[in-house]
Amino acid sequence: MKETMVLKANKAFVEEFDWGKLYWFVSGKLGNSDKMTIGKCIIKPGCKNPRHRHSNCQEVLHVLSGKIIHYVEDEYFQMGTGDTITIPSGLLHSAKNAGSEDAILMIAFSSAERKTEGE
Repeated sequence: MKETMVLKANKAFVEEFDWGKLYWFVSGKLGNSDKMTIGKCIIKPGCKNPRHRHSNCQEVLHVLSGKIIHYVEDEYFQMGTGDTITIPSGLLHSAKNAGSEDAILMIAFSSAERKTEGE
């Protein structure tokens, strides 16, 4: 990619799940980066996303609002608004909403073509 691109809000790619939503703003698939993936994750109260890993990239997750418990392999981390976690490539992880409102998380990956594998 060699040019500046603006992705309008209504052009974000949205995935819906029983546990919440993923909004994708930057990725190779969207055609606006060849180096990284950026998105937003919303997890409903009491829900969690499935345990998974990214074999080809590191993930950084920043809590914009809410409370979560982030499980990485056999450890867990209680996180709240403003907290950030870096998850190395290949580690199993998932996030559970530990609050009574939606947890809103910004997520970034060190690859434009992130690979996600379940447990």
